[in-house]
Amino acid sequence: MVKVLIALTSYNEPFYPDGQKTGVFVTEAIVPYLEFVQKRYDVTFASETGTFGYDEKSTVSEFLSGKEKDVFDDANSTFNVALKNIKKASDLEDEDFDVFFASAGHGTLFDYPHAKSLQKIAAKTWANGKVVSAICHGPAIFLNLIDPKTHEPLIKGKKITGFTDEGEDILKITDILKKKDLLTVSQIAKKEGAEYVAPNGPWDSFTVADGKLITGVNPQSAMDTARKIIAAVESVSNSLGK
Repeated sequence: MVKVLIALTSYNEPFYPDGQKTGVFVTEAIVPYLEFVQKRYDVTFASETGTFGYDEKSTVSEFLSGKEKDVFDDANSTFNVALKNIKKASDLEDEDFDVFFASAGHGTLFDYPHAKSLQKIAAKTWANGKVVSAICHGPAIFLNLIDPKTHEPLIKGKKITGFTDEGEDILKITDILKKKDLLTVSQIAKKEGAEYVAPNGPWDSFTVADGKLITGVNPQSAMDTARKIIAAVESVSNSLGK
């Protein structure tokens, strides 16, 4: 059975100009989850601390509606049941996963770059020749993430995408990021020696697959990112003759 780790940010504090909290952006976790379980993948949620909270802006109807809202609102949905069993990443370091997927929300900019256990799992997944992926602000996991085989940044020389600097400007977040000394995804890519690939527009669905490294730019890209992850998993399985 294909084993997937969906990483969540533990950061859940006031962040936006109006005082609302950031945290896990709902659809960037729920959409991939639903795609993975439809393929009968075994999905585990984990954060660095074993705790999480939602980005308050991500629960409004503009972002959360239809099937995803129904699943979110149902306390007994498999998604919510799985979240109740969220793991502390340090408890999973000895496990092997076929997919490491970093979900997002601005909260990831605070904790992912220092999330040593999540990064250890991501590095191990990559070293095992499996799929490493992230969406929106999730590529913050790549800051300080070293490839154990090359001892270089894992994303060095590779193409990635993630939430755009233009998008941060539109949301009036840029000054907040500067004040808190937080890097944007494009800045993370530059620092780690990767090539940042931007979409035509900040809200377009856009995904970049560089081999088994798969990244998506925003919530609108969640489904396409998940499906490219599934395609990569199947490609790995086929190459192994499974």
